Amino acid sequence: MNEKAIAKAEEIIKSKSTEGENIGAGVALSLIDSERYPTTSCVSISKANGIREILFGIGLNSNRAKRAKECSRASICVFDDDYEGGSYFNITLVGDVEILTDAETKEKVWSDEMYSEHFTQGIADPDFAVLRFTTKRYNLWVDMGEEVSGNFN
Repeated sequence: MNEKAIAKAEEIIKSKSTEGENIGAGVALSLIDSERYPTTSCVSISKANGIREILFGIGLNSNRAKRAKECSRASICVFDDDYEGGSYFNITLVGDVEILTDAETKEKVWSDEMYSEHFTQGIADPDFAVLRFTTKRYNLWVDMGEEVSGNFN
């Protein structure tokens, strides 16, 4: 495991979460649909615990939730290709997703932006849930360095 590359990837992912300054920019989530094809959409990370666990606020009635219920396999790609600005990275994570609806987890990821844009009843909105992504393996290219791949057991 390359600890330096992992630490840099964790910093980048945090910057794309609601805790960071680049919320949602350059983050894609791929899930498998009912016809067994991958579907990819842009998402905002609500909270990240390093590269091992990433949480997203989702609607229980959304296509993402339906896909996650049908197949738990998923992939996340966090990327930027600003060569001139010195920002080039590609962080690809492969793992499993699950939908959580307990109050404690929902509180961890809640932000006021969700209220105004998606869940009009606030954190208690019955459609509000959390999609938890748990990384099984990773492929990192950060700081224009070498590609680093690995697995978590």
